[in-house]
Parts: sequence; C-alpha cells; structure tokens
Amino acid sequence: QVQLVESGGGLVQAGGSLRLSCAASGRTLKNYIMGWFRRAPGKEREFVATIKWSGAGTAYADSVKGRFTISRDNAENTVYLQMNSLKPEDTAVYYCAASNYLGPGYAISANRYDYWGQGTQVTVSS
Repeated sequence: QVQLVESGGGLVQAGGSLRLSCAASGRTLKNYIMGWFRRAPGKEREFVATIKWSGAGTAYADSVKGRFTISRDNAENTVYLQMNSLKPEDTAVYYCAASNYLGPGYAISANRYDYWGQGTQVTVSS
C-alpha cells in the first residue's frame, strides 16, 4: 500500500504560481509512475501531468503545457507540481496518484493509477 498526501494548494491571483507537493509513505515512490489529476467543480476528473520512474520522461495535458512542471525526488519520496502563470480555469482539486503501469507510452488515463491522495484545493482568482 502507498499512502499519498498532497499539500501546497491555496488561493492565488491569476498569473501567480503555486507548488504542490505529494508525499508518499508505505512504499518507496521510485517503483511507481506518478501523476497529477484535477477535478474542477461540475467537471470530470482530468489528467494534468505524469512522470516516469527515473524522472526522465514527462507528459502534460495541452491545457497546462509550458506552464506546469512535474518533478520527483525519489530520495525524499515526494512528487511536485510547479504551476506558473495560473489561470482561473486552473481552479480545481488537485490529486496525486501512483501507478504500477508497465505498458508503453505514458500513463494518461486515471484507470492506470492504483493509489490516490485526498486532494488539495487550488483556487485562482481573476
């Protein structure tokens, strides 16, 4: 079992930045692909970013590409999401997830993920 706890959410003005953290316990994160997803009010959960085991491979949703950066520190058992140039449409609950996916490509679908955190609220005001 992997327990994931997100932190770093909050209220920020449009154009601002936030850095989300996802701390893991129970097992080392180095064995898992990690991802960030978000759910805005009244919308479906959507993929944001994912990072492979070594951190060498990353993928992003088109809506955040160039503004968000996912990274990981396997020694600290932590994954990060640096969010810059935030927009009101980025307002959502952000979830960290861990995946045992061994297939080709990137784990974009939420169905590929086995463990989830409780989420952290990000609110971007205009």
